[in-house]
Amino acid sequence: VLVLVFGHKNWSQLLQSNKGDKFPGKDAVYRFLNHCGYAWRRFLLFLSSATVAKVRAVTQKTAVFVVDDSMYDRDRSKTVELLARCFDHAKNRFCKGFRMLTLGWSDGKTFIPLDFALLSSMKSQINGISEEVDKRSSGYKRRLEALRPAPELIPEMIHRALAQGVIASYVLMDSWFTFAPLIQALTRQGLEVIGMVKATNQRYLVGNRSLSLQELYRVATPVAGKKSILRSIHAQMMPHVPVKIVFVRNRNKRKEWLAILSTDCALSEEEIIRIYGIRWDIETFFKCSKSLLRLQKEFQGRSYDLLISHTTIVFTRYILLLGNSAVIRTSGPWEDYSRNSRMNSMNLIGQLL
Repeated sequence: VLVLVFGHKNWSQLLQSNKGDKFPGKDAVYRFLNHCGYAWRRFLLFLSSATVAKVRAVTQKTAVFVVDDSMYDRDRSKTVELLARCFDHAKNRFCKGFRMLTLGWSDGKTFIPLDFALLSSMKSQINGISEEVDKRSSGYKRRLEALRPAPELIPEMIHRALAQGVIASYVLMDSWFTFAPLIQALTRQGLEVIGMVKATNQRYLVGNRSLSLQELYRVATPVAGKKSILRSIHAQMMPHVPVKIVFVRNRNKRKEWLAILSTDCALSEEEIIRIYGIRWDIETFFKCSKSLLRLQKEFQGRSYDLLISHTTIVFTRYILLLGNSAVIRTSGPWEDYSRNSRMNSMNLIGQLL
């Protein structure tokens, strides 16, 4: 199942090939993917954390967590479990499917996906949870998670990654997530936040004044000698959360500006922009997973467990490909690492069961 995509075949085509008698039947594969008892999250985090540890051992670059979501499209489906109507920002319209909330790790050169949640919606839900699912299973817990808002899940995802030994200094987020309650929850875990902010009802404290983002821009100090960096200012997003906001020129609309917030006020404007630029790695990951690794296309089923198992398998392929590339680039063959580390096949299977 893991290497199926590299043969450019689906499972039915594989069974019809000359070596088809060496593989399990289609029913057996789908029973495995539809099983609610496997701990797919623990499996993925075990694999990804071991890969991050290897990359970290040979590089001292700034390490960051990256949080973003992408549309998991099931627009032609009608009876998929927990199916909902979600807004697709890329298409600028509502589609049937899920929001794939993803947490990744990056050092600016290597991106490793750590965790994900396929989010449904309480308001726009089309189908509910199947009543046949064992409520004690990992699969049922993932179903309950799918109905929770993303800002509640992000601190939990990062907490699990930190507990697994993944090291990072910053959390990078787009403007959909950069709000005061989530920022406060992340800073409590000892992490700094860098994220794009948009003009909302959020107020910022400068001295005794409470200002909107537009008002903040007008009183911010101009940055001399930098064409793309317009202004910057120190403020408080809420009590005890000091922030530095950098205003940069919008490349697509030269007369407009964008605002990047950092809770690490000691960083220079250039460094804030440089670190935030690492966030683009997750967009590349989404594109690669969907167009090359067949995310949302390879297996078609109705159960939520199949969606979770299929997504985990695609993430695993990406980790092995990119992790192998990073290890070869920095130290040596991947086989040397897998033989001499805790990340061998028996350990991985143990995490899944």
